[in-house]
Parts: sequence; C-alpha cells; structure tokens
Amino acid sequence: MSSRITTQRLFRRKPVGQHRETGLARTIGLFPLTMFGVGATIGTGIFFVLAVEVPVAGPAVVFSFLLAAFAAGLTALCYAELAGAVPVSGSSYSYAYATLGEIVAVGIGACLLLEYGVSAAAVAVGWSQYVNELLLNLFGFRLPHVLSVAPAEGGIANVPAMVLVFLCMLLLIRGASESAKLNALMVLIKIGVLVMFIVLAATGWNSNNLADFAPFGAAGVWTATAGIFFSFIGLDAVSTAGEEVKDPGRTMPRAIVLSLLIVTSAYVLVALTAVAAQPWQQFKGQEAGLAAILRNVTGSGVPATVMAAGAVVSIFSVTLVVLYGQTRVLFTMADDGILPPLFKRINPTTLTPVPNTIVVSIVVALLAGLVPLEGLADLVSIGTLVAFTVVSAAVILLRRREPDLPRPFKVPGYPVTPILSIAVCLFVISGLHWITFVLFAGWVSVMIAFYLWYGINHSRLETGPGGSEDS
Repeated sequence: MSSRITTQRLFRRKPVGQHRETGLARTIGLFPLTMFGVGATIGTGIFFVLAVEVPVAGPAVVFSFLLAAFAAGLTALCYAELAGAVPVSGSSYSYAYATLGEIVAVGIGACLLLEYGVSAAAVAVGWSQYVNELLLNLFGFRLPHVLSVAPAEGGIANVPAMVLVFLCMLLLIRGASESAKLNALMVLIKIGVLVMFIVLAATGWNSNNLADFAPFGAAGVWTATAGIFFSFIGLDAVSTAGEEVKDPGRTMPRAIVLSLLIVTSAYVLVALTAVAAQPWQQFKGQEAGLAAILRNVTGSGVPATVMAAGAVVSIFSVTLVVLYGQTRVLFTMADDGILPPLFKRINPTTLTPVPNTIVVSIVVALLAGLVPLEGLADLVSIGTLVAFTVVSAAVILLRRREPDLPRPFKVPGYPVTPILSIAVCLFVISGLHWITFVLFAGWVSVMIAFYLWYGINHSRLETGPGGSEDS
C-alpha cells in the first residue's frame, strides 16, 4: 500500500448500500425514537428564549417561531430523506461519507462532536441552576455557591452538572432501549408541563397585550427568528440511532417529521399564550419567565415550582439524548476505521459501547464542571449549521448519483427545498462573530490532522495491510 496522500484516497466514498453488523441491538421503535427527537430539541431554549426575543419582536415573536420552524423544517425534511435512504448511525457524518467523500465526512464528524459535546456540557450547567431553584422552592435552601459554578466564576466545580452527566452515563451503559424508554417518559413529563403552562396562561389572556402586535415591524420578526432558530436544533439526534432502530428505512423519516410537528406546536402555543398573558415590555431581562407568568396569572407559587421541576426533567432528557448522539457518532467513525477501535468496542452483556460512553462522559463532565461555557454557544451553532448545510447538499448529490436508490421518504418540493435549506443555513452562519470562525477552523483542523496521521491509513476503504480490516 502506498502511503501517499492522493485526491482519490481523500474523497473516496462509502457505498450507499453497504451494511455491516455492528453488534448494536435494534430495539428502538417509532414512539421512543420520536421522543428522542423531541427530547433533544425541547430543552432549555423554550424556558428562557422568550425573555431574549420578545423584546426584539414584540408579540409578533409568534411569527418568528413559525419562521424558525420553517427554516428548521427544510433541513428536517432533508434529514428524513437521507435517514430512510441511508439508514445507518452517524447522522450527517455518514451522509457526507456516502456523497462527498471521506475527508469531508471527517470535517462533518468534527462539527457533530463539537455540537454534541459542548452542548451537552452547556445544558448540564443549565440543569444545575434549575436544581438549585427547585431546592429553594421546595426546601428553602440552595447548594453552596462554590459547588454550583466553575472555578472561573468563583467556585470549586459545578457538582450538579457533573452528577447529571454521570447519571446519564450509567443509563446509556445499561442499554439503548432502557435509555430510550426513560427518555420517552421524561419527554412526556416536560410536554405535560408545557401543556400546563399553555392552559394556565390562557386563563390570563388579554387581547390588549396583542394590540401592538409588531412594534418593530418585519425587521424585528426576522431578527428574533435567528435567535429562535437554535431552539430547534436537536432534530438531527434521531439520525444518530440508525443501527439501533427497528425498520430504520421507514421509522427514522417518520420520527423526524413527527418530532418537528410536536416541537413546533409546543413552541408556538407557549409563545402565543405567554405574550397574550403578559405585556411584551415586561419580558426583557425576566428570569424564569414562564414560571413568573404563571405566578402572576394564578397568584400562586405552586405552578412556578412545577415549572422548575419540569425544567429539571427536561434538561436531564436533553443531556441524555445529546450524550447518546455523541457516543454513536464516535462509534460509527471508529467502525469506519477513522478513529481507534476503542470507540467501537461493545459490551457483550449490555450491547452498548461502554468504553466510548465512559470516555465521552468524563470529557463532558469535566467541561460542565470546570469551564464556563456561555462563550462557546456560537461554536455549537456553527457546527450544527455546517452539518445542516451538508445534509441538504447531500440530498441533491445522492438524487443525481443514485436515482434508483429506494427512498421510503422523499423531500417534497425537490430541488427547491434543499436549496432553500442551504441558503437559510448560510445566511444564519454569516451573522456569527469572526472569532467563532477562527475557533471552528482550529477545531476542524485538529480533526483533519488526526485523520491524515491515523484515519486515512486505517479506513475500512483502505486496501492492503494498513487498512482497518487488517489492523
């Protein structure tokens, strides 16, 4: 085998119809998979986004949610087609591998690792704050400040955030089916809490609060849309479970579309009842906004406590699904030979990638416990949006290269839909700060360098004694 790095080796593609036994058990059906998508999407966003975006758009923030859902929906439809046509784990990494080539897939893998790893840590930090709020409401005390924040914020470590990550680790090690069932239960609880908010907030409906519906015009609506868009990130988590889903060609597209419909309905109804129950001028800087609205409408602190409990459950669910997605992306990359075999080692009893899960959890727990992550939010966004862009482009490329490939679900309005999806993602990316591009380029460069040193010679597509089949 030649060790020369050639264009042919860099851009070799994994056959679309290729399937290997991975050792993972197919135990996840339509309902728990749909709950995976909902669980990864409805998280901290809806609990604080109104305080940020209502002051920008006024009551017309409802339209911002609809526009954001439309933008996310374009990409979700593209994911649904690829999930049915290429029903394997790995999400957009696997789709890029089948359409754009190996080195592009490695870059997209870097995007996904950034999206899942950093966002899991950030979400765990948010869980710590809600746990303290719930303890205060129920028992009248909070955990010591030094045990609730990172060293840079005056603490020793964010202990609750680290505990959450390790609890999720134990569930994921126990088995994908068990994790999916518990996640489904937690998702039902947080949907129930949001339904409670919608019903109670509707009792405080005041049409006068909607009179000045769009105080900042269309510009305000669009500006708020950009911020709200990221409340829909998480739908791609469904496509990381391809190797553990029953009848993936049919189940995965349905789960993605159902997740989008459930999430959009919940967001729009929460936003509408919130702005009708409280003047839009009062949202700015409001902490625990949904709980505050319920307290004002009902005159009782009980609903606020229930909202805090719902947030605790909600964020637990998000962390669980995001960690799951991270481990399955690493598993797929290792199974392809791009990463060391440690990340694809399966425990024969639980049929889960235990070493992979432990390594991921330790790294995420350290990030959550020791690093203030607010400044890394844009890194999560750019990683996600680049992955979204590639998925939309992959739909077009795969339609041309594999026109006869069975597709249980096809993107409606092709090719306009994937092209619009690409345009929307690029537009949102263009609004990010320049430092985000520098940090993002640095991280992707590290992954590419590792690939050129290790992955290119151990890839399953490599022939000869250097390939992973023989290593």
